[in-house]
Amino acid sequence: MTAAVEISAIICTHNRAAYLGAAIDSLLAQDCPSFEAIVVDNASTDGTRAIVEARLGDPRLRYVYEATPGLSIARNTGAREAKAEILAYLDDDAVATPQWLRVLLAAYRTDDRLAIAGGRVTLLWPPGRSQPPWLSEGLTAPLGAYDLGTEPRAIANPGDTPRGLNYSLRRQFLDHVGGFDPNLGRVGKRLLSNEELMMTELALKDGWHVTYLPDALVAHNVAPERLQRRWFLERGWWQGISECYREQLTGRAGLRQIPLGAERILRGLYKTLKYWRNPALRFDNFVYAYGQIGYLLAAIAGLLRRPRPS
Repeated sequence: MTAAVEISAIICTHNRAAYLGAAIDSLLAQDCPSFEAIVVDNASTDGTRAIVEARLGDPRLRYVYEATPGLSIARNTGAREAKAEILAYLDDDAVATPQWLRVLLAAYRTDDRLAIAGGRVTLLWPPGRSQPPWLSEGLTAPLGAYDLGTEPRAIANPGDTPRGLNYSLRRQFLDHVGGFDPNLGRVGKRLLSNEELMMTELALKDGWHVTYLPDALVAHNVAPERLQRRWFLERGWWQGISECYREQLTGRAGLRQIPLGAERILRGLYKTLKYWRNPALRFDNFVYAYGQIGYLLAAIAGLLRRPRPS
């Protein structure tokens, strides 16, 4: 590769050989002329390396091995290996449309204060499956669904931040904040999250721009095991813990978290009963309440770890 590379597409993967080939192929089919593709193998033990090696005849593709588990660690490794100023992250179980990189790159070219951009995400259900009746539209977000409309828009609320499976950053901004925080982001089966939300908070605080680009479209495979209620409960639990960690990392932790967590649990349980006859809304609110138990326990643990004044 030469200095002409303008955007680096990075896939961080861990034991997803079944989906990885399609993700890589979607990158190699991009209609953007000046890109590279990097696969960061994050301590996989399946056939991941063979999937990548079968495609290394394409000079735009590179394979990197990262032995330390953790999505944020793998993302930082990919950034170090990348040659371009713009870094685009695609999940290993997602498929990008051919214009994905071109749309992202055009946005950065026209706004030199753009720090983060991401696009719409649709869901690919497993063969013969569809959205279960107990799954609300709100709970499709943990599966990756993301749609803020058909027009580009500036993101002012961190809660609307682009999804990590379809996500890009300017290297200058990433270096400025010191990379992805390894305290957030998935590590093996620990479903920690909120690293993108925290990045958006930091960007907006420092006067950078964050943008939603609907034409930077990606489709995300829904693994069959994720269509189980217990997966959503576990995901909600770790979401609560992730929110608590994010508050700790940004100096907003403390005693206030205890009544806040308790109030959220009660609110979620109240709405679970309120919508008892609606299976989707009932389960949605129960997952919320369950996740807030994780938040509350993490908050208590954080208070117990805090050093006492001498």
